Amino acid sequence: MEEPDKEENHQVLKVLELLKQASHDLQLNPSPETTESNSSAIKALLELETESDTILSSDPNLSQLSHHLSCLKTLVETLQKTRGHGLRSFLRRRASTHEIARVAGSIESEIQAWIDRESLENLVKSLQGYSSSPSNSDENELIQLLTQFVDRVSQGFNRELQDLFLKSKVFSLLETTLCNPNCSKKLREHSAFAIEALIRFNKNVFVGQVLMGPTIQALISIGSVSSLTVLCSLIKTIKSPIVDEIEANEEIPKIIAFLSSREQEIRVMALNCIMEIGYFGRKEAIEAMINEGLIKKLVELQRSELGGDLIDVGRCQERGGGGGGAEENGERNGGRREVSREKYLKGHPFASCVVRFAVMLEVGEGLRQREKRAFKQEILKKVREASVSDAEAATIVAEVLWGSSP
Repeated sequence: MEEPDKEENHQVLKVLELLKQASHDLQLNPSPETTESNSSAIKALLELETESDTILSSDPNLSQLSHHLSCLKTLVETLQKTRGHGLRSFLRRRASTHEIARVAGSIESEIQAWIDRESLENLVKSLQGYSSSPSNSDENELIQLLTQFVDRVSQGFNRELQDLFLKSKVFSLLETTLCNPNCSKKLREHSAFAIEALIRFNKNVFVGQVLMGPTIQALISIGSVSSLTVLCSLIKTIKSPIVDEIEANEEIPKIIAFLSSREQEIRVMALNCIMEIGYFGRKEAIEAMINEGLIKKLVELQRSELGGDLIDVGRCQERGGGGGGAEENGERNGGRREVSREKYLKGHPFASCVVRFAVMLEVGEGLRQREKRAFKQEILKKVREASVSDAEAATIVAEVLWGSSP
């Protein structure tokens, strides 16, 4: 994209944002004072109406906006002529201000649609241009556009916006950038966040492209905290179908390998992914994880400095408990227990990770009851094999059998 064109697009979007804010303010407070022709909101919108023939006539998508602006001008002029103090004048002013608020809302919607078209067009052109001739300056601009895209998509479903996404084929462009090893890790991660936002925007429309495309493999190959965060989010959103794809593509060993990473945050995010796979995974996925030595790895993590047993939280609370009646102490300790548990997990993210995984299987959606019972016995067997002492084995087995809640 040429530099003058970039600057012009930036200025257009800036003006549109100001006009949208003006219409929003007018919609919220359409009183006679704010509808005076010298008020900032009215002045901005009426100036746009005055220039509508030159600014809006070239774009057929803006004909409705031009109509709304013309209606607003008429309503404001009508309201200004209604100056009496009688009941009829009062009712006319009330009706006019109500109608002005309605038209202002329509103007805001039309301007937002205009901004969406301009912003998406800029993003698509930047994605296409970067793939052909990447540069650092283009990358910084593209990351900014992707951040704005995620913010807009995260505002919720909009049918017109969805039509724009489908017509522009923006998902395919994002996926191409995500999977391009020549792009920087930062740019690929931002593309991943944009794909995640589209899935949350409308899972039913975009989930098929995730399952049939290379998105899952790309996220795992990047192997960063951000990419694993997106993968974990996709598992939560898409559930069993994406776990089936992960297992079918033999990606489970790679996810478990992240538990051995030198970076603590990567190990934590890998554990989060494994927990979600345990919750939504079917028999084949759980078998693949256990056969890959997952339980031994979890026992090692629980044994580490960042591990421990959640049951210790309850023991500390009992030793530190104050006076008071049994009922009073029970209520106070019950409230403190969850806070203490969360606080303990922040400093010890691998605490009781074996039982936490077993619980995810137990309460999860992917297994039948008999499969849950069989896997529980398999986990107990693997725990005994992986433990370095009888005491360690007994502690973890007790947690799995009876739970870790104090």
